[in-house]
Amino acid sequence: MNLHLLVAPLLLLATTAAAPPEPTTREMNLLDWQEFAALVPEEIETVLIPVGTLEAHGVIPNGADNLAPEAMARELAQRLDALIAPTLNYGVTGSLDAFPGTFSISPEAYEALLDDILTGLARNKFKNLIVLNGHGGPQTAILNRVAEDVGRRERVRTLVTNWWAIAGDITLEVFGEDGGHAGNNETAYIQAIVPEHIHPERYTPDMASLKASASAWSAYPFPSSIILYQPDQGYPDFDEEKARIYFRRVNERMGDLIEATIVKWDQAGIFR
Repeated sequence: MNLHLLVAPLLLLATTAAAPPEPTTREMNLLDWQEFAALVPEEIETVLIPVGTLEAHGVIPNGADNLAPEAMARELAQRLDALIAPTLNYGVTGSLDAFPGTFSISPEAYEALLDDILTGLARNKFKNLIVLNGHGGPQTAILNRVAEDVGRRERVRTLVTNWWAIAGDITLEVFGEDGGHAGNNETAYIQAIVPEHIHPERYTPDMASLKASASAWSAYPFPSSIILYQPDQGYPDFDEEKARIYFRRVNERMGDLIEATIVKWDQAGIFR
């Protein structure tokens, strides 16, 4: 008898038996407790946490800061072998909170809630807590502080990401200029997700204001929901092809950053 013919099926059976279970979904909202227990932490150590707020964004949805990290999480979850936590949809909005449909949580309430959420994820045995932040301003400082505190206290690894800053060079390459809040970059990313909810027919350039430096001037409420970072740069152009390219390249950059960070944590043996 050919020994190879006998051994090969046994090897295949052993490989199949050792294969980890494929999650029925990457979204924690849709998992039951039994499947979660089978996955975390034996098979999955990483959780993606989308956070944002509800805030006016020119002629794109008020929920742009939630839609962006949610879509990013779905694009990256399989690549990173991660689960996706429910989105923290309300945040510390800032000077646009007077616009219709905009909401803001007080910094004190937001910090306490965020601490509880990250602590809960750590105590559910996730090792890598990756915050995908869709909203800047004072919220970023709170995220950084709380993530570090929870990481130190619970002995887990935390990473807070701000995609628009990480992708600044991609914005310059795709659009040939800098971006802005609800500008060419953010509008393009959201256009790639929900094109049916983008309204160029409502847009005029005078909806935008320049605010290159926070120290230059301040107004409350801020007079425009499209905020440019450079003079005469960042106006939305609603180009569908650029939107698709930008969406793909930003997600690739974010995946590269998160992957590299986890590899370095592992190489250093931190909190293993």
